[in-house]
Amino acid sequence: MPEIDFVLVDPLYEGNVGFCARVMKNFGFSRLVLINPPPLGDEAIARASHARDVLEQAEHATLDEVFGRSTIVIATTGEVSKSICTSMRMPYFSPSELRRMLEDVDGRVAVLFGRENWGLSNAEIRRCDIICTIPTSRLYPIVNISHAVGIVAYELAHIPRGTWRVANRVEMESFYEHLGRFLERIDHPDYKRDNTMIMMRRIFGRTALTPREVSTLHGLLRRTEWHLNNKR
Repeated sequence: MPEIDFVLVDPLYEGNVGFCARVMKNFGFSRLVLINPPPLGDEAIARASHARDVLEQAEHATLDEVFGRSTIVIATTGEVSKSICTSMRMPYFSPSELRRMLEDVDGRVAVLFGRENWGLSNAEIRRCDIICTIPTSRLYPIVNISHAVGIVAYELAHIPRGTWRVANRVEMESFYEHLGRFLERIDHPDYKRDNTMIMMRRIFGRTALTPREVSTLHGLLRRTEWHLNNKR
């Protein structure tokens, strides 16, 4: 089973942080990461109840630190793209689908939960590998952050241990940089390039590539570049 970090990005209310700690412990998780949280006092402790240990052991980190050490980063969002042509929040997967996608991963996975008032920004979502949304009623689609944590934790609680190591963040970012240079090399239109890179990140983010597979993709790009250079 991968190591799973539940990451709260700029949570507004200490009570919600406590509730998140409680529901995480309900399903056997303890790796709570807080990015710029409010002061945590008696209300957070009361809401955490018997998960006070999860709350007190929560790690305070930056978003860059989370991305730097994570094999896969998942963005949770209540707002999804309405068209496949808009790749920022597309394609998206349910929490139950996440379990199947992560069951063979042996690495560190971060699940990001955004602010209570407006969630994760496009800039934050752009960096993520997988988009997750909770199927809800159209009449009231947005759930409380602690409920979202509970639903995801429930679905991920019993995934089996992974059987191979997937490429880490450094390896994947190196590949994305190479791919970006390749798009420039083949004169991929500037106005399409940013959206193309988001789609590439989504595609490869949900495939859980191994280091050998990433190395092979680098090799294919280098071989193509060699032929392009020799043609000219």
